[in-house]
Amino acid sequence: MTRLVRGFLTGAVIGVTLGAFVVGIVLENVPLILTAVGLPPAYGLLLFVAGMPRRVREAAVVPRMALAKIESLRASGTETGDVPVRFVLTVAPHGEPSFRAKVRLDVNLVDLPSYRPGDVLVVAYPPDRPWKARIVTPDAEWARRAAGATLVSAPESTVVRAPSAGSGHGFLVLLAILLGAAAVVLQFRAELFSPSETAEPFEEAAEPTSVTSSSGSATVTVGPGQSLADAGELRRAIDGLAPRADVSKVLTVVVEEHRLSVVFAPTGVTAPAFDLRALPVDRVTGLVAKARSAADVGTPQTWQVTAVPIAGTVTLRVVVTGPDGSTSLGG
Repeated sequence: MTRLVRGFLTGAVIGVTLGAFVVGIVLENVPLILTAVGLPPAYGLLLFVAGMPRRVREAAVVPRMALAKIESLRASGTETGDVPVRFVLTVAPHGEPSFRAKVRLDVNLVDLPSYRPGDVLVVAYPPDRPWKARIVTPDAEWARRAAGATLVSAPESTVVRAPSAGSGHGFLVLLAILLGAAAVVLQFRAELFSPSETAEPFEEAAEPTSVTSSSGSATVTVGPGQSLADAGELRRAIDGLAPRADVSKVLTVVVEEHRLSVVFAPTGVTAPAFDLRALPVDRVTGLVAKARSAADVGTPQTWQVTAVPIAGTVTLRVVVTGPDGSTSLGG
């Protein structure tokens, strides 16, 4: 029962740690991230403190000494220094049935040839935990016994192992992990699944207030809350006119604060023209901003940009007018 409870608590800590770390990263919640980082060490310390009485009791148990016969051994690891060697031993306690035990021992390469199958060693193990048997250096009495002993091999079916927690233990740990993670997610579900407060509402592209088009010209007028001095507004005005008129052949374009005026090339007449959709709106708005900041015509000001094709290039000129006169700038 103790192992099941410890397994459930361990799974819950793992689930809470994972859930808190992921949710903390998503929500940018620093305290939650710190909780996820600090919880495993705190739980490990708690387990260590809680296990101290058990370790004290186990340390107080006097180990039992017995002779053991090497059935097989296998070395692994590096080729220098001490190497881990796994032994399969037949342990023959005095007055009790023999059994097999698996023991690990770090053996120096120089001493490795001294261990051969069939040799008799001395082992010590807790009486209540024989699977924790270990090879020990014997005193003179046990060394004498080992030197003249002949042991009969125990059946392979007598191998002692630590008690298994069973499949239920694994299922309980997995369940605890899921419950721990779910508890964190549910705790912060409102912040995780609600719309972000900082998200800006989706705004559809503003349509021109009015579009007037004829065979020779067209006018786009925007509302008082909009200004064609903004590149985005000017682009939307052009895009709003394009479906209503053939803007591929334009002779002249005049841009003002709230109005876009376009003159089209007459049908059948060859004249310098350009596609209105290719109008460099950033240049237009940049030229307006430059002229308005440099013009010394007083305030308030009005402005007008004229775009005409000359030698295959669209030429821009802005005129800024105020109470003290007007000034122009080309670009």
